[in-house]
Amino acid sequence: MFVVRNYVTMCGTVACALGIGYLMQNGPTAQPANAGDSVDVASASQQSSVLSRLDAIVLTSASASDADSGAAAPEPRAVPSAPKTTDCNISARAVAVPGAMAQLSLRAPCHRNERVEIHHSGLTVSQNTDDSGALDMTIPALSEYAIFLISFEDETGTVATTHVTDIAEYDRVVLQWQGDTELQIHALEFGASYGGSGHVWDDSSANGAGEVLRMGQTGLGRAKNIEVYSFPTGASDRSGSIDLTVEAEVTESNCGQTLNVQALELLSDSRLRSRDMSLTLPDCSQAGEFLVLNNLLSDLTIAAK
Repeated sequence: MFVVRNYVTMCGTVACALGIGYLMQNGPTAQPANAGDSVDVASASQQSSVLSRLDAIVLTSASASDADSGAAAPEPRAVPSAPKTTDCNISARAVAVPGAMAQLSLRAPCHRNERVEIHHSGLTVSQNTDDSGALDMTIPALSEYAIFLISFEDETGTVATTHVTDIAEYDRVVLQWQGDTELQIHALEFGASYGGSGHVWDDSSANGAGEVLRMGQTGLGRAKNIEVYSFPTGASDRSGSIDLTVEAEVTESNCGQTLNVQALELLSDSRLRSRDMSLTLPDCSQAGEFLVLNNLLSDLTIAAK
């Protein structure tokens, strides 16, 4: 009997201790017991049943997605693709067109509004690309199998070629120089006088068999400019000579300076000749006047076909 009583008392004490610990965490605030108070076995039994129910509780951790499992799944977010890089390839195409000319098309997306130089058989001319890096121009050819080298200031560039089948039908003279000085070729065909029929220069009102074409970019300082006179020798029914002169305007920016020029000549024998020359412009007291140079270019002799 003593053993049973002690066992019951011990079990009740343990259960009571566990129950008090639980109630201190989850139940109402415990009241302190008075000294000498005994622990009721029934109370211990009741708390033992509470603990038995607690044994069935399984503690788990919940994620945010578990808490929202009743809501619709969020839409997947599209991952932005990397921005496309600009294609910086430089391409050019040359196509022969009537008049022993070549239509040159350049595409350089990473060279917008930049100066570009076109080289062809000793001829060099400066041009500017547009807002998209493109350039379309017509340039006189100086060889039957024409090669055009295109170069930018960063030393990148490309090449274009074409076959100019009617090159032998034209006599052609090129004058080229560097800078902002204005040089003009004037051709007097078969004894024509200034301002009359047969006086050909870079003017829309000029009336003659030949044509003068000016190319380049003014205001670019070191830009390379050209003027080209072309005469359709193969279609001429007249014989005689064509006098060629060059006029230079004297300005405040070039007066008294030395100008280097080069002449390229492609005549009926299909041989390309070049001559390098230099001229000293008058002093600044003559600014605004035109200097006429009669011996800078060779006259042309034309035979009827």
